[in-house]
Amino acid sequence: MRADDPSARNEEMARKYFGTDGIRGRTNASVLTPEIAMKAGMAAGRIFTRGAHRHRVVIGKDTRLSGYMIENALVAGFTAVGMDVFQFGPLPTPAVAMLTRSLRADIGVMITASHNPYHDNGIKFFGPDGQKLSDAVEEEIEHLMDSGLESGLTTGTGIGRAKRIDDSQSRYIEFAKYTFPRNLRLDGLRIVIDCANGAAYKVAPEVLWELGADIVSMGVSPDGLNINLDCGSTAPQAMCAKVREVRADFGIALDGDADRVVMADEQGQIIDGDQILALIAKSWSKNDMLKGGGVVGTVMSNAGLDRYLNGLKLKLARASVGDRYVLEEMHKGGFNVGGEQSGHIILSDFSTTGDGLIAALQVLAVIAQEGKPASAAAHLYEPLPQVLENVRFKKGSPLDDAKVKSSIDAARARLGDNGRVLVRKSGTEPLIRVMAEGEDEKTVRAVVRAIAGAIEEVAA
Repeated sequence: MRADDPSARNEEMARKYFGTDGIRGRTNASVLTPEIAMKAGMAAGRIFTRGAHRHRVVIGKDTRLSGYMIENALVAGFTAVGMDVFQFGPLPTPAVAMLTRSLRADIGVMITASHNPYHDNGIKFFGPDGQKLSDAVEEEIEHLMDSGLESGLTTGTGIGRAKRIDDSQSRYIEFAKYTFPRNLRLDGLRIVIDCANGAAYKVAPEVLWELGADIVSMGVSPDGLNINLDCGSTAPQAMCAKVREVRADFGIALDGDADRVVMADEQGQIIDGDQILALIAKSWSKNDMLKGGGVVGTVMSNAGLDRYLNGLKLKLARASVGDRYVLEEMHKGGFNVGGEQSGHIILSDFSTTGDGLIAALQVLAVIAQEGKPASAAAHLYEPLPQVLENVRFKKGSPLDDAKVKSSIDAARARLGDNGRVLVRKSGTEPLIRVMAEGEDEKTVRAVVRAIAGAIEEVAA
């Protein structure tokens, strides 16, 4: 195994508002304020006003308290530049992407901070094709936001209108069921579904129930403050415990906007994004559905996945961390399956972005078809020891410090050709992520702690 992965993009983008996944931050204490949201709506509206037709934007959100405030600010911005707004209310991010295309909107918006706590929020933009915007378009939006927007305001009958769409959830429910093989049912399967008190709290249990499963729901009582709180894909222990408690056959934990998923077998053992990629690759390859001769993962994907796919004569293409970079690699190589270890799984035959529920349905289809317990069907390889530690910093660039650089070099030398080290800044939080992987877990933990310790000294 090479000591280094293909270099990841620097996740701390040199931009004022946008990070690796839209605009995100602590509400009213960072770049995420009503004023910024309104300017973003005005700027994006101007850029996507193309042609003489009546222009349309769709807006969905998760269940955060601040979603009402950000939504109203965005509506003001879009209508001010002449766009009509369709408001969906709580709905998964992939549903907004799908409905952007379905309703032939000029732009789609999701108000969410994904897996972050309730006090954060964010704005994700989708183009008319339902795909996230490129870096170049985001930079164009930023430029407009700071260069004066008054000249783009409409007056009189040109001002946009806003309308709530009441059946958006039922549209997504039907779409999600469409992705599940018509000859299969989930009858006889007891499934725990944890919706993280987030955007999928209504639609996910309904889809599984309509497909015949016996549902045990968790995280379906949002109060604006409890999104991702000790639940969902970032805290799957609660879901795993419930699986064991009710003797379920399977567990599903979504995050706050339902674009990522972590699963559990009947023993409450975690099934992460890498294992999901392995299972779908095996199944789709067998059924001649897999394109590109393999799947796209990221620099974080476990080497065990790479070895497993090699055994199937399939390849693992690695992209930088971030689902839009995974999608870029998928387009480049003609792949239709890609994803991240964290559970962002993109199945481009169905969706233009990560969709936790649809990924779970593909895994459930294999379980239903094979008649095997999830522990046998979904654990296809033994992952190599991999350790990740996040180090919070307040300011500056700790990775530029000589001591930190020296600790990274020492770690790579210690692991040699039997391991790898990846150190990167997060684009969504003030964190530096330190990851190492190798044959010996004790050694891996030691090198990660050494690097993290060096960063902590500099960041203190």
